[in-house]
Amino acid sequence: MSGNNEVIGLIAGGGQFPLLVLKGAAAQGHRVVAVFFKGHSNPDVCALADASVELKLGQLSKLISFFKTNGVTKVVMAGTINKPKALDIRPDFRAAKLLFKLATKGDDVLLRAVTREFESEGMEVVGPHSFAPQLLTPAGLLSGRKPSETEQADLATGWKTAKELGRLDIGQCVVLREGVITAVEAIEGTDAAIRRGCELGGKGCCIVKVFKPGQEDRVDMPSIGLKTVQGMHELGATCLGVEAGKSLFFDLDKAVEFADKHGICIVGLTEEWFSGS
Repeated sequence: MSGNNEVIGLIAGGGQFPLLVLKGAAAQGHRVVAVFFKGHSNPDVCALADASVELKLGQLSKLISFFKTNGVTKVVMAGTINKPKALDIRPDFRAAKLLFKLATKGDDVLLRAVTREFESEGMEVVGPHSFAPQLLTPAGLLSGRKPSETEQADLATGWKTAKELGRLDIGQCVVLREGVITAVEAIEGTDAAIRRGCELGGKGCCIVKVFKPGQEDRVDMPSIGLKTVQGMHELGATCLGVEAGKSLFFDLDKAVEFADKHGICIVGLTEEWFSGS
């Protein structure tokens, strides 16, 4: 990102991601003001931000007003929001008006609409990886073990299936075993989908997580991490494919070390991986 001394408005969800983004933005010389949501956001963010406010999900007018009062020029969204709980939001008038205009309420459609609201107020929405580029998933084989022939076939099937589901704005992750889809991610999130898929498919399942075609990468990138790989081992899954360059991998070194210890294969997927080029 060019230029110092800009004011970054951070919309913080849960997990370590918003904290990493805040620290990265501060290291680049920016002032960071944060909005967080009780029961959703990492509370450590407000302690480190230059200014912060707690809001309820759906209070779009107050959020924009807080950012404008603090001179925010760029907005970044980082961290998880509990989607089942998010269904209980009580939108203010501005948020309700925005929702009323939408034909569907999928993640990508909603996030695009929110992005336009910020941009209409003169605030540019930027990707969180602008401040934490080290989290982008590398391409190619990441673990010591290569995928078996069966796992490679499952990676290919999982890639195509997840991309098709992504076009429908459903989810980013599928679980399969020997060509049979055992779970598709919906509102429950990746870890819950993996658990369900592995319980149904048994040992030897393959997990594939991709970037949705046409997805807004400034506000919603697929993410995976050490916890996911540990859960795979517990459930007997043996292979993980994550789209490279367009997804975030937290604690990658620790995850690979754990995977190698337990014989799990991890691949940073690209179209070239399947073409062999």
